[in-house]
Amino acid sequence: MKNWISALMLACVASVGAWAGGGPEYSALTIKSALSKGADAVIRQEEVQFTVLSAKSATEKVRQVVTVLNADGKEHATLVVHYDKLNKVDYIRGTVYDMTGKKVRSIKNSDIRDYSANGDGTLYGDNRVKVVEPTHSTYPYTIEYEYQTTSSNLLFYTTWAPISGKKVSLEKASFTVQMPAGIDLRYHEQQLPEKASISEVNSKKTYSWQLKNVVPIETEQYGPPFYELIPMVRTAPTTFEVEGFAGSMESWKALGEWQNKLNAGRSQLPDATKQQVLTLTQGLATPEEKIKAVYQFMQNRTRYVSIQLGIGGWQPFEASMVDSKGYGDCKALSNYTKALLEVAGIQSHYAIIYGGDDNRPVIKDFPSSQFNHVVLCVPTPKDTIWLECTNQMADAGYTGSFTGDRYSLLVTPEGGKLVSTPKFTAQDNTQKRLVKVKLNSQGGGVGEAVTVFTGRQHEDRTEVLNRLKPDEQLKWLYKATDIPSFEIKKFTLEKVKGVPQVNENLQLELPRVASVSGRRMFITPNLMNRRQSVPLTTETRKHDVVLTYPYYDVDSVEFEIPAGFKPESVPQPVKISSVFGEYEAKVNMKDGKLVYQRQLTMHKGRFAPDRYAELVEFLKKVSRADQQQVVLAADSI
Repeated sequence: MKNWISALMLACVASVGAWAGGGPEYSALTIKSALSKGADAVIRQEEVQFTVLSAKSATEKVRQVVTVLNADGKEHATLVVHYDKLNKVDYIRGTVYDMTGKKVRSIKNSDIRDYSANGDGTLYGDNRVKVVEPTHSTYPYTIEYEYQTTSSNLLFYTTWAPISGKKVSLEKASFTVQMPAGIDLRYHEQQLPEKASISEVNSKKTYSWQLKNVVPIETEQYGPPFYELIPMVRTAPTTFEVEGFAGSMESWKALGEWQNKLNAGRSQLPDATKQQVLTLTQGLATPEEKIKAVYQFMQNRTRYVSIQLGIGGWQPFEASMVDSKGYGDCKALSNYTKALLEVAGIQSHYAIIYGGDDNRPVIKDFPSSQFNHVVLCVPTPKDTIWLECTNQMADAGYTGSFTGDRYSLLVTPEGGKLVSTPKFTAQDNTQKRLVKVKLNSQGGGVGEAVTVFTGRQHEDRTEVLNRLKPDEQLKWLYKATDIPSFEIKKFTLEKVKGVPQVNENLQLELPRVASVSGRRMFITPNLMNRRQSVPLTTETRKHDVVLTYPYYDVDSVEFEIPAGFKPESVPQPVKISSVFGEYEAKVNMKDGKLVYQRQLTMHKGRFAPDRYAELVEFLKKVSRADQQQVVLAADSI
């Protein structure tokens, strides 16, 4: 609790009968020890009231009181309120209180900073944010905020998640949604001890949730992500309207129908561009060839920019505009590519998806706007090809860690439907490496490492090739290469065109690849791919075991041993199998060389908490096998 207990004890001698402003409820003295233990901040009170006025208007009123216990918790005293053309901030008020609950000062208008919230590459955007960062250096202290927003974008209702981060506890919180007559609320509850309380007066329904005494939520190694563990209520409309475009979320089909309204009439292309596409695809024998040719045509003549302006956050710019300007956002570029493919006689579908490495799963039985990105889905007689239209270097059909293995809302002429993007097995994400090392009698040597990375394992290096200069690439390789002591004398990185693959070649100086003692030389033959760490064993596992990233590694290391040395001790072959993966390693002599071979397969899966000990044991065995040594002995003199 970062040395504030003594300060609290001193404060206890002061009267707690009356505070100027605030009151006992704002005092850090009243926080229960169960809530302060392990916490950086405590949410004392949170009251959120979301009032839907009609299908196209709503207000949200928030009151929050947070006690910051130490410097690590000060981020939870910061208020961030987003707004744009469709969402207005009506007011923000705030007050700072000291440890005993005495008012220190009120937040002034000059304390409220206003910034653009448009990211890099945004050409058009009206996203802004109001931020309050109170300056108070004595801990603990308490901050109270009240603010209200008004929205004319009812595509999104409020999501209530009162736990703002790790090492945060909560005393009490409430969430209330008031609905007008004739409009029902749809909601999805997560990790709540009690279900919603529903009341009705004059055909207007009120939905209420309460939460009390929540201790800090702990994540665990190989456990579910934090957002899955916190109490949460997601809400969504049945009917809504955004800038004159009315729609329904009663089904995924209905949500797709609304998107069709936004996309209607935006696929027209100039005749000259149409002729270019026809010439480009003339003579190509298969749909797959035509798709790749059109995709490359689009990549070569466009670049990505973000456009977030009113309904433009969901409606694509016209294909003709993208064609003339040469840029667009994910919506516009996907729509443009769709129009180009139509000219070539290829049908495709606009597909709304959640893009991100965290891969938040879609709640399939809760139709709502759970997405942040758009791609293109192209069905063919052989397969379905997914196109990422914002990346000029992407390979046709490769979804990867950004959009792979998740549900997308396919927007068809008949409306929307959920479909899954390609799933990845370990064999799709490979690292295959061959290392040749020439040892000298002092334990040093030189080597060459040739590695082929595919699937998700190629993504980091593709990013390096696309964004970094050669000298920066070298620095990155030093950090990414796991050898006890080495120098990179020369390197090449090559992206293989058209497929998700990068080839890497490293010419290495290895001054201490082996240790020498007397006439013996000790070598750890797994030169570049050792598992160094193992997760901690716990007596009480709370959460499921989650493995999200399947992969397959193959390592072959050939050692040309110096004259006069022979193997004295060689590890026995190791073979380990479990539900989590498989491991195999062996060492032998071949054509006068010491040859090490290793294979590791890790599977994706979700397992019960009581399987965690099995995972730890499997990884321990892998780690031990990776550290095994070969002993070479020189001939007797």
